[in-house]
Amino acid sequence: MNFPERYPWAVQFVKFALVGVSNTLIYYVIYSILVHFGCHYALANGIGFIVSVLNSFLWNSLFVFKKTADKKRNTAATLVKTFISYALTGLVLQTFLLHMLIDLAHLSKYLAPLMCVCVTTPLNFLLNKFWSYKEKPETKDQPAA
Repeated sequence: MNFPERYPWAVQFVKFALVGVSNTLIYYVIYSILVHFGCHYALANGIGFIVSVLNSFLWNSLFVFKKTADKKRNTAATLVKTFISYALTGLVLQTFLLHMLIDLAHLSKYLAPLMCVCVTTPLNFLLNKFWSYKEKPETKDQPAA
């Protein structure tokens, strides 16, 4: 048995991390541009969050947590769950961490969000894997007896 067959969760995490790199780049570019032009870091965080979550949903649906033929998933419900899970980590937790790092520890507004990724990425993976993209077994319609 080779590595991908033996550790499918690890392969899935690597794919998730690759998608996360694109999310982080999108978020960070938007965040940095807005902060550079005088936007408060909390508002810049929120705007970058919305755009990066839409990117995440698209690529996680197509690449990381692909629906299997014998399972079913409600796309709209998955999108809502994705926004909720990322809201917990990307808005609530990350804004709190940004406040701690920028306002209290006096770190750079440009370095702090990169440090937050180390905390939020594992949490995002777990929330997505076990909640947002959790599939249910496909049920066959049984004729009424």
